Amino acid sequence: METGNLPPAFKSKFTFYMAVCWIIAAFGGLMFGYDIGISGGVTAMDDFLIGFFPEVYERKRHAQENNYCKYDNQLLQLFTSSLYLAALLASFIASKVCTVAGRKWTIRWASLLFIAGAVLTAGGVNKIMLIFGRILFGIGVGFGNEAVPLFLSEVAPPKHRGAVNILFQLFVTIGILIANIVNYFASKKHPWGWRLSLAIAAAPAIVLLLGSFYITETPTSLIERGKHEKGKAVLKKIRGVNDVDDEFDQIVRASEIAHQVKHPFKKLMNLSSMPPLIIAILLQVFQQFTGINAIMFYAPVLFQTVGFGNDAALLSSVITGLVNVISTLVSILLVDKVGRRVLLIEACFQMFITQSIIGGILHAHLKSYSDTLGHGQAILVVLLVCVYVMGFAWSWGPLGWLIPSETFPMETRTAGFAFAVSSNMLCTFLIAQAFLSMLCHMRAMIFFFFAGWIVVMGLFAFFLLPETKNVPIDLMVERVWKQHRVWKKFMVDDNQSGIEAGR
Repeated sequence: METGNLPPAFKSKFTFYMAVCWIIAAFGGLMFGYDIGISGGVTAMDDFLIGFFPEVYERKRHAQENNYCKYDNQLLQLFTSSLYLAALLASFIASKVCTVAGRKWTIRWASLLFIAGAVLTAGGVNKIMLIFGRILFGIGVGFGNEAVPLFLSEVAPPKHRGAVNILFQLFVTIGILIANIVNYFASKKHPWGWRLSLAIAAAPAIVLLLGSFYITETPTSLIERGKHEKGKAVLKKIRGVNDVDDEFDQIVRASEIAHQVKHPFKKLMNLSSMPPLIIAILLQVFQQFTGINAIMFYAPVLFQTVGFGNDAALLSSVITGLVNVISTLVSILLVDKVGRRVLLIEACFQMFITQSIIGGILHAHLKSYSDTLGHGQAILVVLLVCVYVMGFAWSWGPLGWLIPSETFPMETRTAGFAFAVSSNMLCTFLIAQAFLSMLCHMRAMIFFFFAGWIVVMGLFAFFLLPETKNVPIDLMVERVWKQHRVWKKFMVDDNQSGIEAGR
C-alpha cells in the first residue's frame, strides 16, 4: 500500500503570515485545554465547594472519609460535564455554519460564546448561573473544535499537514498547563480564587476573537462557496508562490463533486463514506477511553487521593501538564516522518503498562478509608502518570483530531468532522459525569478498566487504521481508502448512487 508516496508536489514555501494564522487559530485549542485543566482544580477548592456544594465539602473534611468517594456528587460532576453535552449538540450546528459562513466566522463565534461563558461562571452566585455558563463554554468549544482542526488541515501544505494540525493539540496541552498553574496560585486567594481561575478562561478567547479579524479564510471554504478568484488569491498568499494551479484545480474538482451532494449527513450513510466515518468516531471514543481526561480533569483530586496535600496535588498537576506540552512537541517533530500508525501503536504499549502498574499500586496499598500511600509510593504514582501522559501526548491526543480532519472528502468533510467532534464530546461527557462515581465504586480497578480499552485500541490501530502521512487532503479516497486491505471493500463505485443518496 503506497499511501505514503507523494503525487507531483504542490509548490509552497514558508510565509510569516501563514505561521501567524496557524498560531492564532490554535488558540481555539488553548481555550479547550484551559477548560479541561481548570475544572478539576476549581472543584477541589474549598471556597468553591463551601459556596455551591457544602455537602461535598463536609464529606471531604470528614475524619474518616473514603479516599475514593469524597468528591462523588452528581451535581458537582455536572458542573464539569455539562460543557461537553452542550459541545456535542453545538458541533452539528457548527458544521452547517462552517459550510455556509466559513471556518473563519465559525472560529469568531466560538470565541464570543466562550467569553460569555467565562463572564457568567466567574460571576456566578448560584448553581444555575454556573451550569448555564458551562453550557455557553460548551457551545464555544463545539464551534471551536469543529472549525479549528479543519482550518489548520486545509491551509497546511500536504507535507507538513500533520505538524500544523497538531498545533491544535499542542495548544490544548498548553492550556491545561496554564490552568494548573493558575489553579495553584488561585487556590491561595480566599475566598475569590476560584472566580479568578474561571475568569482567565476569557483571555485565550479574546486573543482568538481579535485574531479572527487577521486570519484568512481557507481556500477550500472560499472555493466551496463559489468564490474561486478569491480562493486562488488566498492560496497564492498562504503558499508564498504564484504557481498554485495544480492544487487549485484539485480543490475545484473536489468542490464540484461536493456541490452535487445536497445533504452531506445523508451522504455519510453511504457504504463508501463508512471508512472515514467509522475511523473518525472510533478515534474519538478511544481517545477518551485511554483515561486521559479522567486524569487531567481530576489530577488534583487524584493526587490528593494518593496522599498529597492540596498544594502538592496542584503542583504535581503542573508537572504532568509540562510533560504533556513537551511530549506533544515530540509528535509535531515525528508525525510527518514516522507516520501516524507508529506513534499510536507504540503509545498503546506505554499507556497499558503504566495504567496497569498504577492500578496495582493503588489496589495493593490504598484502601477505602483514611489510608495514604507512603511518600515513595506516591512519587512513583506521579512518575507513572507522567510516563502515561507522554505516551498519550505524542499519539492519541493529537492524532485523534488530526486524522478525522484530513480523511473526509470535501463533500462530507464538515459533516463527518461534526460526527468526530460530537463523538469526542459525548465520550468526554460520559467520562466527566461518571469518573468520580466510578472512582468511588471501582476504586483502583478503574485503571484496569482503562487499560483494557487500551488493548482494544492497539488492535484497532494495527489492523484497521491506514497511514495518511504526506497524502494531499483531497486525494485520500484514491490513495488511502481504495488501497487499504479492509476498507477498499467499502469503496464500491457508487459515485452516482452516492450523489443521488445525498440529494
